[in-house]
Amino acid sequence: MMPPRPPAGVWPGLSLLAAALCAALLAVVIAGGNEPLAIDSALHEWALAHRTPGWDDAFTLVSETGTRLPATVGAMIAGALAAGRHWWLGAVAGGAALLLAQLLRYGLVVTIDRPRPPEADWVTQVNNPALPSGHATTSALVAIGLAAALWPRCRRRLTRALAVGLPALWATAIGLSRVYLGVHWPTDVLAGWLLAITLTTALLPLTPRLHSPPPTPT
Repeated sequence: MMPPRPPAGVWPGLSLLAAALCAALLAVVIAGGNEPLAIDSALHEWALAHRTPGWDDAFTLVSETGTRLPATVGAMIAGALAAGRHWWLGAVAGGAALLLAQLLRYGLVVTIDRPRPPEADWVTQVNNPALPSGHATTSALVAIGLAAALWPRCRRRLTRALAVGLPALWATAIGLSRVYLGVHWPTDVLAGWLLAITLTTALLPLTPRLHSPPPTPT
């Protein structure tokens, strides 16, 4: 059975909703002088209170998969799967799209210039301002791209659930790791997720292959 296709207007509508929520969050943070919100402080303190050496190592390892080479490879795989026969062009496009999205994110980071949590709370060393989180944005971009590329190839409910669920769990773990490691406020991560949803859902309608049915087995 072919996977159901989303209605034509779902992607633009979702993109606009995510963009509006992201803009509202950024406005609240900026209006507050870039200070942490109440929910930021509460969750940051909770994470500090529940640290253990084992979890420190685990979350550091998880966090490392959400940037640089692992994320770039993931984006290229998503592009290759989406492109099908012209997989190599898709791989290049996937890597280029991730780079362009990161340049946009970096422009926001520098413009907003939100300070990170106190350095004494960091488990790992970082640089640049905090909002939006680079790891959260990157991993969400890759996760959504992989899920969208895999979905048309899946005929069974279980494989469709795995195609969406596994990338989503990975991106969620990356975002949570940044809060646990003390290098981001929770709203930094939320802004990164919303930015990634905005960008990916705006581009998905431009990729016809993602909406075509899977090949008939021979």
